[in-house]
Amino acid sequence: QVRLVESGGGLAQAGGSLRLSCVTSGRAFSNYAIGWFRQAPGKEREFLAAISWTGGRTYYADSVKGRFTISRDIAENTVYLQMNSLKPEDTAIYYCALDQSGTVLIGRIRPGLYNWGQGTQVTVSS
Repeated sequence: QVRLVESGGGLAQAGGSLRLSCVTSGRAFSNYAIGWFRQAPGKEREFLAAISWTGGRTYYADSVKGRFTISRDIAENTVYLQMNSLKPEDTAIYYCALDQSGTVLIGRIRPGLYNWGQGTQVTVSS
């Protein structure tokens, strides 16, 4: 059973930074990828970034390129999302998800097939 647990959310000021963590456990196929998503009140869940577990290949949504960086620590089974230059519109619940197929890395987003964490709240004040 795959399990993902996010942490690192909280309150930040505009222009500040936060680093989110996603600890994974359980069995998964070797070519899987981990993605970060967010959902603001009244909005649909939005893809942000993804990383392949074995090769470290990354893929970003245009909306966060240059501000957010995804990385992973294989020894710690953890994927990170470093968020810089935060804006009030970044306020949302942030989720990590495991894509067994890895196709999230080519922009094929299929949330219904992913394993999800419980989410962590990020609030950015102006």
